[in-house]
This record gives sequence, C-alpha cells and structure tokens, in this order.
Amino acid sequence: MTISDNRRRLRTEMTLAEKASLMSGANFWNTKALDRVGVPAIMLTDGPHGLRKQGGAADHLGLNASIPATCFPPAATLANSWDRDLLERVGAALGAEAAAEDVSVLLGPGLNIKRNPLGGRSFEYFSEDPVLAGMLAGALARGIQSRGVAACLKHFAANSQETHRMSIDEIVDERALHETYLEGFRIALAESDAWTVMTSYNKVNGTYANEHPELLQGILRDRWGFDGLVVSDWGGNNDRVAAVEAGCTLEMPSTSGVTDAEIVAAVEAGTLDEAALDARVDELLALIDRTSGHDAATADHDAHHALAVEAARRSVVLLRNEDDALPLGPASGRIAVIGDFAETPRYQGAGSSLVNPTRVDSALEALRASDLDVIGYEPGFTRMDGASAGRRRRAVRLAERADTVLLFLGLDESAEAEAVDRAHLRLAQNQLALVDALRGTGARIVVVLAGGAPVELPFAEDVDAIVHGYLGGQGGGGAVVDVLTGVVDPGGRLAETYPLRYEDVPSSATFARTEATSEHRESIYLGYRYYDKVGMPVRYPFGHGLSYTSFAYSGLEAGPRSARVTITNTGARPGTETVQLYVEAPGAAVGEIRAVRELAGFARVALEPGESATVEIVYAEHAFDVFDARRSDWVTVGGAYAILAGASSRDIRARAGLDVTGVAMPDADAATLPHYVDGRVERVDAAEFAALLGRPLPAAEWPRGVSLTRDDIVAQTEGRGGFAGLLHWTIRTTSRLLMALGRPHAANNTNFVLDLPFRSVARLSGGMADDRMVDGLLLMVNGRFWRGLRQTATAWLALRRRTRATHRNEEG
Repeated sequence: MTISDNRRRLRTEMTLAEKASLMSGANFWNTKALDRVGVPAIMLTDGPHGLRKQGGAADHLGLNASIPATCFPPAATLANSWDRDLLERVGAALGAEAAAEDVSVLLGPGLNIKRNPLGGRSFEYFSEDPVLAGMLAGALARGIQSRGVAACLKHFAANSQETHRMSIDEIVDERALHETYLEGFRIALAESDAWTVMTSYNKVNGTYANEHPELLQGILRDRWGFDGLVVSDWGGNNDRVAAVEAGCTLEMPSTSGVTDAEIVAAVEAGTLDEAALDARVDELLALIDRTSGHDAATADHDAHHALAVEAARRSVVLLRNEDDALPLGPASGRIAVIGDFAETPRYQGAGSSLVNPTRVDSALEALRASDLDVIGYEPGFTRMDGASAGRRRRAVRLAERADTVLLFLGLDESAEAEAVDRAHLRLAQNQLALVDALRGTGARIVVVLAGGAPVELPFAEDVDAIVHGYLGGQGGGGAVVDVLTGVVDPGGRLAETYPLRYEDVPSSATFARTEATSEHRESIYLGYRYYDKVGMPVRYPFGHGLSYTSFAYSGLEAGPRSARVTITNTGARPGTETVQLYVEAPGAAVGEIRAVRELAGFARVALEPGESATVEIVYAEHAFDVFDARRSDWVTVGGAYAILAGASSRDIRARAGLDVTGVAMPDADAATLPHYVDGRVERVDAAEFAALLGRPLPAAEWPRGVSLTRDDIVAQTEGRGGFAGLLHWTIRTTSRLLMALGRPHAANNTNFVLDLPFRSVARLSGGMADDRMVDGLLLMVNGRFWRGLRQTATAWLALRRRTRATHRNEEG
C-alpha cells in the first residue's frame, strides 16, 4: 500500500465530525490527534531565524519565554549575504533544532516584498526584489526540509504593512501582484518544494487571503503545482467554510471546536462539498507523512553558534570607507567605543520571531579582547530616545582623548516589531545629537549601525566610515568586530535601497495612513525599479557594498539562457564579490510601463589577490517577461536587451547585447496612465490608479456612524465615546505606559489588540470566551452598555457550565 493509499484509507474510516476536527488546532501549537484511526498530532512553532518553542503558556507574539535555541541573523540580515549555500546551511541547522524538539513545522521563512521601509516587520523579510527574496527563501526552506521538518513560506500574499494588518484590503493591480508580490513565492516554491504555506491576515483586492480562491487554488495549486498544506496565520481565519473551499487546510490556533462545527453544518446543509473537505484532510495527512521521519538527535548548539557567527560575518555591509579608515589597526591609534548597542546588542526583532538565544556576543567584549588600543567605553545615549545630555557629555570627553571613535547607533527595540509599523525613517534624536557633538572632537568617526531596515543618514558624508551589521543574531557582536579589524572582508551587499529621505519613497504619502484599504498606486515601481526609472538620487543603491579590496569585470558574454563574466581581484587583500546580473529593457523602457533594469541573477565569488574566476549566471525564469493582465499570463517581450554585470543596480561594470524573440510590449496608454509610463508614480491620483485597475476604487476609510460587527476591528472604537472610547483609550494608555516603563515588546504587542477583529476575540481566547460573549461586547461598544454587559455575563456563566460539564465527562 502506498502512502497516498494509506491516507485515503484513514480518511474513509473517519466520520464527518472527525474530518472537520482536523481542520483546526488542538491548542496553540499542535494539531489534533485521532487515536481511533491512528492519526497523530504534530507541532508547528515559530521561526523563521530560530526555534521559538514555548515551554509554558503559549502566545503568538513572543510575550512568554521559549526554550533556548540558536538565534541566527534574521532574513533582512541574511539577505545581505546574497549567499544561497549559506542560507541552506542555516536552514539545515534550524531544521535540526526543530527536529530535536519534535517540531514538525517551522513557521518560516517570511518573504514578503519590502514595499516601504517603514514596514514594522521588515526585519523578517529579505528584499525589495522578488528574485533575490525568492532564491534566498527557497534555499533556507530547502535546508530546513533536509532535516525532515516542513518549512512554511509566509505570508501569502501582499502582506505589506502591520497597521490594521488583520483587516486591511491591499488594492494592487494584477501585473504588480504577479511580477512583484507573488513572484518571490513562486521562485521559493520552485527552489524548495516547500511543504506548507501560511496565508496572510489581509485582504487582497477585496477578499481575505485565507479564503481567496484565485490565490490558493487558481495560482498556488493550479498554476504553480503546490501540493502541500496551507495554514492560516494565527487568528487569521474569517469565514472557515469559504477558506476550506478555497484551499486553506489548517486553521490555527484552536477555536475550541467552534469552526469545526461550522464545517460539519455546511457539509450537512450542502453548502460545502465534502470532496473539498476530503482534499484538505488528505493534505494534512500528507504533511504528517512527510514529517514523520525527522531526525530527533540532540542539536549541536556550539556548532550552530559558530554558523550564526559566520552568517553574520558574511552579511555585514560596508557602506562607506573614506581614506581607508577601515580596517582598524595600529594606525587607528587610541579607540573610544561609544554607543549603547556596543554593550547591549540589538540582534533580532520583536514579536512572534523572538528567539531565546543560547548565548549573545557583544561587540564591546570582542573589542576588549582584540589587539586594538581601546581606551574606554561610554553608552552615549539612552535607548528609546530618553534624556541623554549627561551620557552625551561623558562620551564627548572620552572621544576627545581618542584618535578613532567607534560609534554604535541604530534602531532600538521600540522601533521595529510585529503588529506595528515604524512612525518615521529617522534614528532617535538623541543619537543624531550625539553624532553632531562627536564631530567636533577631531577624532576619526566610524559608525556601526544596527537595525533591520533602512534609516535616513543625514551625517553620512560627515563621518569616515559606516558599517552596517543589520541585526546580527546571537553571534553578531563578534562578527562585526571581525569586519572592523579586517579578520574578514566585508562581503555583504544591500538587499534594499536606502533613500536620502523618506519622502523619496513612492508610497510615502499614504503608507499605513489609511484605514480600510492600502492602495498600491506605485504598481511595479518600488525600490530600485522606481529610483532607477526616474533617476532619483539615493543614499545607497540596491546591491551596494564596499570591500577592503577591488574587483575588475571583463569578458561578459550573454547567451540565450545565461551570461558569463570574469572577475579579477585587483587589490592586495582576499575578498568576496557579489556579481549582480541585470536585464535592461529595450530602449531602456522609454514610453513603456516597465522598469529600466531588473535583477536577473547573482553569484558570489571569493578571490585571492590577483586571482580571477569566470562565473556563469543563469537568467531568472521571467527575466525577459512581463505579466500581461489582458492574457492573465506571462509573455516574453522581444527586442534588443542589454545584459549588465555590476556591483549594484547603479554600479554597472560590464555590458553586452542580447536579442530576444517575443511579442511586442503590451501597449501603454500614455494619455490615461501618464505617470506609469514615465515612472513618476508618486503623482498618481485616484482616477489614474482606478484606470490601471480597470475598476472603481473601494472606500479607503471606515464607514462612520454605523454599528460595529464581528468583522470590524477593535481600533474602530476610537472616537465613538462611551464604553467604546474608554476601551480604545485603555488599550492605548496601557501601551504608552509599558513603553514608558521600558517594556517596548509588551507595548507593541498591546497594540496587536487594536487590530484584532472582534470575531477573533473568542477564537484566540483559548476557550475563555465564545461568540455570544463577543456579541455582548459589541452591544457595549455600540452604545447599549447595560444590555451588552448582561448578555456578556450570561454567556460567560453558560460557557463556564459547559466547560465544567465537558471536564466531568472527560474525567468520567
């Protein structure tokens, strides 16, 4: 009997209620077991850059401690390595640690496109480019699954912001959806054959992603051939029956049987075809089969820490190095270490990915252990932009005695977290004031940045060097010192563009500022595709990163499927170059809705001084294609292309021509869509965006003066007065108080409640509330306080009686 036959036999032995019961979790992290027919439970738990298996009370946002695990650099950091082999090794280590804890599904990698640098979860995602994001995510997933543990690609799809993420409707045109937001998932699946995919909370063009037939069936399964399991994000279910029909297998966490009963009722009423339920059951059983043989050997945390250090080293980006200020050595003289991040590193983000590390290396410890003449350390500023005048004065006094200042700056814990977007693109004001004060000391200044996303750097031209360690994981402190001292060459390259100022970002005017919808008016033009189209100056371009040596490019040959180029290390030190291959559109896309150039592939090459190597880079599958919305399919556009090899999207070192056979570029209506043709999408108004979509725009704001329903979110209580206003004020005040008490993780997680749909209150309560209680709460917020209070109390008492009766029956 084959595995598929065995699954079919098990399913045919189940009752309708048993099949439905498998469609939601038994608790926060486990699926249900059916002992009668021999179906075991399996565990899913958070990644994506380290195992977050909680030993006690479970939650989704990292509030309660988890068992110690290796904290690798997050995706935003690993992306700067551009190293697929490295990510596969990291994935294998993650899979090994998951398997050692009997975890069957590691919830990662995340690979949503970084549409806007203020996205609060940017540290969990790879890039603004789908080719880079997809290839790296695929490598990480491939490594995880090499240990018999399922990887879970998330969040599918178009999850571009944290603000109102559980209700926001992402309005995006079909071409941009496929070319930008879906392409990374397609590539990652092709690279890894991932066994699970997690849906996003948001809607996509009016339909929740978790119940979107076109996304889950039409694209994911039918077009791409995915045969695995689709799981909801935790609390991300809206209509369970619609989700089962669309292709979502597993709802997490447990809903105490509420939505299981909805499935049974729908099948019995004939509104849900039982064949759809059977397909979902088979998908769950297949996942159990696939993960049943994972190796549960003890994880080697020492070896994994060494790998975490290596991963951080390869991901450090040297942004600036005037007059060879780096690497540090005897000529650097007396060194003052300044900045709170040197002693207390910021090495990961906050929320569901929060890892309890096995150890943490600090840069200050590594510097003190080095041969450098470190004359002292001062924190220089207080985290979360607290009062810092005294610390700043002490830092200046120390700097006045030094020849070189190592200044550790960055985004603190309050700035980046799941469930909240960043308020601005600036560093804290007390850090900027510290930079200004230190510039007057006469010391050479080397800035070391920490953070998971771009920041404005107004001082960039006024300091001698800038090193970006991003979020380095538990080994990042020592890794960045290895780069500073030249033990290793800085081989990292930016996986995202750094604008000069936030206002330069094409979505800056509206990002996270609307209530009901998020309009992707920029369409395909985000990141370097926008900046390069309009020729806008940037602080650092996509792919930028300096080395302690130099490289020459020669002999570029462009063939029909791949290109070859020779790289020579022309400097005096060993180093690693990331060769980036771009495809430039015929006529550089003048008069067309098309980017000037797009990444088509990449390769890393390590070379000794004077050494040369020829690398061959295969073009990405859709390197010469566009998605034609009229055909609802990809088409190859013919013409005279240029194949570019370079060190960034703006540092092109070699060029070759290539004629491609294909169809004509789909017509661009310059009269109706002028700003999509010239790329100035920041000027697109509602009428032009509606013309691009081919339909009227839905309302961007919530309706006023209507009663709230289960489908509305808690944030909509703002400004309503009475109990509703009190509820909103209490949540906001609690968040501010926690922030003032120095508990940014708890403060940010409190904001999660505001974006929670009322329907999810009961489903995420662990059985402590039901829909009748939620209906009572809605009466209270809709102005009928006493009636609602009575209903809530009555429903709570009834729930208590049912719970006690259930426990007695189980004990009996």
